[in-house]
Amino acid sequence: MTPTLGRRSRSVVLGCGLAVAILALGCLPSGGFAMGVPRPQPNLNFTIGVEGVVWCKGCRYAGYIQSRDTSPLRNASALLRCRHGRRALSVWGATNSRGYFLIQTGAQAAPFTSKDCRMYVPRSPARGCAVPASPARMKGLPLRFRRFVTRPDGLQGRYVAGGFTFAPQDRSKC
Repeated sequence: MTPTLGRRSRSVVLGCGLAVAILALGCLPSGGFAMGVPRPQPNLNFTIGVEGVVWCKGCRYAGYIQSRDTSPLRNASALLRCRHGRRALSVWGATNSRGYFLIQTGAQAAPFTSKDCRMYVPRSPARGCAVPASPARMKGLPLRFRRFVTRPDGLQGRYVAGGFTFAPQDRSKC
């Protein structure tokens, strides 16, 4: 046996052993949940951040995206509403020129979980595009977890609740 072949054999055996070890570790219970995101500790408090976008379907406003036939709605009011028993929290925000909003809560959100909260966009800022298309008026959308974000004041659970879409009653009046 030549020295080169011996090294190759050892590399193959070492590589196979490493693959088996990684596979075995992957089968152990991890305490995590879906998509590899670590489960927060039960006593961990974090603030809530919710982001989303508000659109107008069918009108050609600034930022119009032809492939989607939508325009972002600027200055749309967005409301995060959380309720748990007698406790309630309402935090307002507004969209920017791209129709994007980010609502961030402080420590006042600690008693709530994401299941206690819903996002609302009560009305469109554009008169020509004022009919709620998705979701229905004041139905609101649930929050979907996206990631944890480290902020100067601590950890924030960042959620998405987006796809708020309005449409014109009459397309000729956009």
